[in-house]
Amino acid sequence: MAGAKNHDYHILPPSAWPLMGSMSALVMASGGIMWMHSAANAPIVFFLGVIGVLSTMYFWWTDVIAEAKAGDHTPVVSLHLRYGMILFIASEVMFFVGWFWAFFDFSLFPSAADVIGGQWPPKGVEVLNPFEFPLLNTFILLLSGTTVTWAHHALIHNQRGGEKKGLWGLIGVGDRDGLKKGLWLTIVLGILFSCIQAYEYIHAPFAFKGLNYGASFFMATGFHGFHVIIGTIFLIVCLIRAYRGDFTPRQHFGFEAAAWYWHFVDVVWLFLYVSIYVWGGWGAPVHGG
Repeated sequence: MAGAKNHDYHILPPSAWPLMGSMSALVMASGGIMWMHSAANAPIVFFLGVIGVLSTMYFWWTDVIAEAKAGDHTPVVSLHLRYGMILFIASEVMFFVGWFWAFFDFSLFPSAADVIGGQWPPKGVEVLNPFEFPLLNTFILLLSGTTVTWAHHALIHNQRGGEKKGLWGLIGVGDRDGLKKGLWLTIVLGILFSCIQAYEYIHAPFAFKGLNYGASFFMATGFHGFHVIIGTIFLIVCLIRAYRGDFTPRQHFGFEAAAWYWHFVDVVWLFLYVSIYVWGGWGAPVHGG
């Protein structure tokens, strides 16, 4: 039959969301640059761009979910969705490489303006104790990586005929209830991490501006915290979809992508903890110590 589909690829219908997303990102970036230069009405322009970007994300991903339910995500299409997520995470890795590069450049090759008293961290700067809240947050993220993995395995090994329990009966392994409980635990741990980091920032003994130590510290750890918030929202959406019954053992790329992203956030934090909290503050006076 003429026009019959004889391939595994999904031919997308015309969509306005790529153009909408590009224009919204341009407006958001322009508003941010205007805001940095104290231009009039810059915050309005910036937040209009943010609203456009968020709207694009919502409606575009709604279309993707509808395509999955319609059976358009064939094995070939699902494979390329995974390739896309892998490339996105790779770009995020390079994003954090830039902040690590900045921190190591400031610390290993400091200029006269970077160092006070001929040392790094600068003389007179008290650092955060890496074995208090930062270590606690490390355990929290590692635990959250475990709970999201349990949720993933509960979904993959979903059994209609029975229910198996793990972790003293709290987390189901092999049942949809385990998926929901694992996601709930991961979300709670993510929120707890963000709250502890916010408390840490409020009581930090150094400021964002004035010293490269403070600027590089807050930019690296702050962007990671921002990614934790994004990942938590990602998992909340997955939890809502889990209650709606959207995921099956064979088709659950949305949750799988969220789990990959969360594990990426975990790994980045381990490097941040060792490099910035432990090594970066070694030998400096500890705040409150």
